[in-house]
Amino acid sequence: MNLLMIYPEFPDTFWSFKHALKFVDKKVSNPPLGLMTVSALLPKEWNKKLIDTNIYPLTDEDIDWADLVFVSAMDIQRNTIEAIIRRVQARGKKVAAGGPLFTEDYTQFDFVDYLVLNEGEITVPEFVRDYLAGTARHIYQTEQFADMSQSPAPDISIIKLADYDCMSIQFSRGCPFRCDFCNVTALLGHEPRLKTAAQIIAELDQLYAAGWRRNVFFVDDNFIGNKKYLKEEVLPALIRWRKGKVGCLFLTEVSINLADDKQLMKMLVQAGFISVFIGIETPDEDSLQSCNKKQNVKRDLIANIHEIQQAGIQVMAGFIVGFDSDTPSIFNRMTDFIQKSGVVTRAGRAAAGAQ
Repeated sequence: MNLLMIYPEFPDTFWSFKHALKFVDKKVSNPPLGLMTVSALLPKEWNKKLIDTNIYPLTDEDIDWADLVFVSAMDIQRNTIEAIIRRVQARGKKVAAGGPLFTEDYTQFDFVDYLVLNEGEITVPEFVRDYLAGTARHIYQTEQFADMSQSPAPDISIIKLADYDCMSIQFSRGCPFRCDFCNVTALLGHEPRLKTAAQIIAELDQLYAAGWRRNVFFVDDNFIGNKKYLKEEVLPALIRWRKGKVGCLFLTEVSINLADDKQLMKMLVQAGFISVFIGIETPDEDSLQSCNKKQNVKRDLIANIHEIQQAGIQVMAGFIVGFDSDTPSIFNRMTDFIQKSGVVTRAGRAAAGAQ
């Protein structure tokens, strides 16, 4: 069985880092962790090939080699992946699609042969079983959430580590907060589901043994969603792992309430975390209330950012413009906030319907 996995190109947006990556001689920041995890769920005897089109062109020879094609994508990659699917099907190959784009908007992809949706640990094995039996359905869905303690280590054999600026590890899925604009909880739920400390160490050992020494991004949407387990199990294990190691510094995403826990900040630094991304969204209290970003309200956000920075952690931040309560003054207020807070990287977006 020859399985071709294709990851679509990112358009030229902030998140592609297209121009910044030239300074480190890389074409893409992170590898497609979803497809790498799916690869680890597939039969060992299958021949698997990954084409990350952010790095390598997809050739007709690649497509013709395959018995089956897997694709995964986010919404920002919609146009690119649609063209890839049409091209693959035009050469007579069947396509199985999964990932956030297809899970959230599967009714727009009736032309895809197989839709393997939601969390792959549940739906991929079911699809593979039926496909090998010749009884595969068009759609595979589940309302269940995967047990992360049973999720396999991503298959790093299908990528070239040197192609990427940063490796990725996922510790948890789900977030306890209820921000209206966020699709994380719609996809992954409100209860953080966790890998064990042993799983995380095994994934790091795999990367380190393969020669990786650059940064590692913990891709959790909120790494501190379960502070208790993090402080009692994972961070102590990471602190032990770091002893005698070179490189492999960590980045992740957290909520602003990290600033409330000095012990947690200290442990993060000891474990090797150098930078966190925080969704600040806006300095306007009414806008934060309107989008249910309750963890950010009734706080001195600038003081909180400074506390995290003073603990030794760099802060990146996300901002949104276009809330219903925003007035033209929001632009100056946001600029002033960014300058006073000293965040090193800013990601911005317009709220839905903003003009």
